[in-house]
Amino acid sequence: MTTTLITNIGSLVTNDPTLGKGPLGLIEDAALVLDGETVAWAGPAAQAPAADEAVDAQGRAVIPGFVDSHSHLVFAGDRTAEFNARMSGQPYKAGGIRTTVAATRAATDAELSANVARYMWEALRQGTTTFETKSGYGLTVEDEARALRIAAEHTDEVTYLGAHIVSPDYSDDPAGYVKLVTGEMLDACAPYARWVDVFCEKGAFDGDQARAILKAGMAKGLQARVHANQLSYGPGVQLAVELDAASADHCTHLTSADIDALAQGNTVATLLPGAEFSTRAEWPDARRLIDVGVTVALSTDCNPGSSFTSSMPFCIALAVRDMLMTPDEAVWSATAGGAAALRRTDVGRLGVGARADLVVLDAPSHVHLAYRPGVPLVAEVWRKGARTV
Repeated sequence: MTTTLITNIGSLVTNDPTLGKGPLGLIEDAALVLDGETVAWAGPAAQAPAADEAVDAQGRAVIPGFVDSHSHLVFAGDRTAEFNARMSGQPYKAGGIRTTVAATRAATDAELSANVARYMWEALRQGTTTFETKSGYGLTVEDEARALRIAAEHTDEVTYLGAHIVSPDYSDDPAGYVKLVTGEMLDACAPYARWVDVFCEKGAFDGDQARAILKAGMAKGLQARVHANQLSYGPGVQLAVELDAASADHCTHLTSADIDALAQGNTVATLLPGAEFSTRAEWPDARRLIDVGVTVALSTDCNPGSSFTSSMPFCIALAVRDMLMTPDEAVWSATAGGAAALRRTDVGRLGVGARADLVVLDAPSHVHLAYRPGVPLVAEVWRKGARTV
């Protein structure tokens, strides 16, 4: 394998406190050595070992590739009219998902796969090197299984979300749909997925239904994650902690008991500021979560209904401005936090042995991601040791 020295890095975020300052492991005037697909060395440029090739970062900042641990990319159509109506005063409701279900069922495999590739490339250009994505817009055995099969062609982080909402086909028999999701649909979908998820919310699935769905998936070898407490207070967060789910996602409406549970458990609170932006909803209290020691991740929630953005830099800027996170906290949450939400140790950091996923910013510091919102600061993206953007 060829080794590559990336030197003259103005500031390097490693997310390894043993390598540099603070939780970001920040190193000024830094260098990295890549050995094939992994990081072989990180430290001050003056101490860098020799390598086969050298790349000059020209004083720019380097950060780990973003880890987007929550997206819904297997879909067809869009919901422009719904968004326009919402921005004109109508509230967001979970039932809008049915519009996307109809369009997704009508789409061909090739159309769905092309959409996934399009949005993943869009995200990659903005620095996202690890992607999770879900089913949830088919809601039949055949359509959920094909969604996961298509997703698995593009990423290893695939989530079975047959329990997105009760299928329109079962609107008069929600118990029958739960039986389908935990039975025949799960059997068809489990081979393609790593995760099982459920939308635990009024208008979707209650706590007992969600518990049954998650436990069925876990019995099939899938790991749990939960859409929790987005639209209202409910049992989702505490259910996630009870089942040691990797992540409770949204966490917009939390009681003190919810926050205590997260602080005492291993479940990451994944915050999705694009959803609050796109629905004009209340912002999650990131400051309160972080201050009591909850691990927080940031993700895009890229989907056609409530957060049609693939931009992690945009979500970082929102988190700093409207969720009261510091720039350092937001960058950590979009990288190492996302990795924790996927229970990964090989991504979200740039220490020795990590996958060589990195972003070169056209800026001297990672702080510019919040300082210059909306500006295309991603100059280069390296994934598995190769420059891809």
